Amino acid sequence: MSRVLIDLVATGGLALAAAAQLVRWLRVLQREHYDPAATLRFLARWSSAPAGPGPAAALRRVISVSVLAVLAWVGAVATGLTWWAVGVAVVYGVACPRGLGLRGRTGPLRWTRRLSAAAGASVLVTAMVLGAGVALGRPWPFAGAAVFGVPVIVSAAAAALAPFEARRARVFVERAAARLARVRPTVVAITGSYGKTSTKVHLAHLLGSDAGVVASPASFNNRAGLSRAINENLADGTRVFIAEMGTYGPGEIRELCEWCPPDVAVITALGPVHLERMGSLDVIESAKFEVTERARVVVVNVDDERLAQWPERLATSGVRVRRAGSRDANADVRVALEGERWRVTVDGVALADVVAPAGVHATNVACALAGALALGADPSALAERLASLAAVEHRSQVSTAPSGVVVVDDTFNANPQSAAAAVALLTASCAGRRVVVTPGLVELGPAASAANRELGARVAAAGDELVVVGRTNARALADGYDSSSPGPLRARRVAHRDDAVAWVRSSLVAGDGVLYLNDLPDHYP
Repeated sequence: MSRVLIDLVATGGLALAAAAQLVRWLRVLQREHYDPAATLRFLARWSSAPAGPGPAAALRRVISVSVLAVLAWVGAVATGLTWWAVGVAVVYGVACPRGLGLRGRTGPLRWTRRLSAAAGASVLVTAMVLGAGVALGRPWPFAGAAVFGVPVIVSAAAAALAPFEARRARVFVERAAARLARVRPTVVAITGSYGKTSTKVHLAHLLGSDAGVVASPASFNNRAGLSRAINENLADGTRVFIAEMGTYGPGEIRELCEWCPPDVAVITALGPVHLERMGSLDVIESAKFEVTERARVVVVNVDDERLAQWPERLATSGVRVRRAGSRDANADVRVALEGERWRVTVDGVALADVVAPAGVHATNVACALAGALALGADPSALAERLASLAAVEHRSQVSTAPSGVVVVDDTFNANPQSAAAAVALLTASCAGRRVVVTPGLVELGPAASAANRELGARVAAAGDELVVVGRTNARALADGYDSSSPGPLRARRVAHRDDAVAWVRSSLVAGDGVLYLNDLPDHYP
């Protein structure tokens, strides 16, 4: 084979490898909302995740396929084995990380304008790396380094584009602010580590379904989503706009409130959600507290230990504070669960006594009810609507499949508290054989391992079987379950949720029950 042909084959192989890597990591970037650090976080996950049980998995956690490939490539480059280095880079680029597919099962790549910009910037950076290699007379090592470095290149491209994207988004924000100023609805801002969406949906239901009440759809809770919700949905005549507000760090909610200032702020809970990004519960609390800075009424869930301290903090700020909860007997608005019924009181006066709908968390309802009362809603109308509340989609929904199997759907973003409630709900909903299917809890930072071991132990203590999906939390879940299971049962592991669903359908019969707890997208290992 001539040298020219060898060069062409090597060039084509490396180009294919780089393209395959670029597609993989661009999809991760898109799924993680273009966070520049996302590709590096997920590179660490994919490079260290265990591939199965036993001693082999322990070894793979230390020396993964990706790490071995890098070591082999470095060794080949260092010893002058150029074509071996090219071959390793090509194989790695096309086939690794194992399991991170080119075509997503749960979240395929969507070639939006923003993604195209990130792809173009990444290609430009890659070209610069290759140009440096040619200039230094070492094109092949630099080309191999570019293949291995795609996650870093994508991260750098996203960081470089961030200021441009922020300026571009500002146009939509200004348009949304202008529409808010023209329509002038009463704005309710709802935030919290969890419970935001459920509380938002419950509040909209309590206020009624007329066109005068508009809530931000789905989980449109960041700057782009909230401005889009306003620009597309806020019509003339809107009386109340319910804005869900999320955050990945300090300052974000304050910035949202600058152009979407709330009249009423509702804080649902504080917990270790996004702890991986935010670092500590103190930082999370500080970031959530920003929602109170412009509101005239603040609704606080006093069932939460940290939030229970907020009324005192807000006492001198001039805002009106309404304490909502289920367990706290001193709450201004209380939805107490007694048996299978809600006893609802407002300022100590009974408002309603209704059957508690399955899967609806009383604390979220109390927050929604307090928000509705702060808006001046008729208490008698609220009492009537309480009875028709229902679980929000993919959040503790209970149904019965045609097979007679009870299904608890809690697949949306589980956290330690909601996971415990979901396991208890499965026990309350089914007296037969029970199975929990879960990939575990994520974005908990250093607390992730302990939280997932605790979840596994909780499932075992409830007498449920455990099916672990994927590799992200497999070891912690299985360790917690296996060490706590009173009988011979051990955690079952499957690669994908579809495998778990197939097993459930073939194994459970009428009267049995299954809880689908959390559902990670496939860019998680």
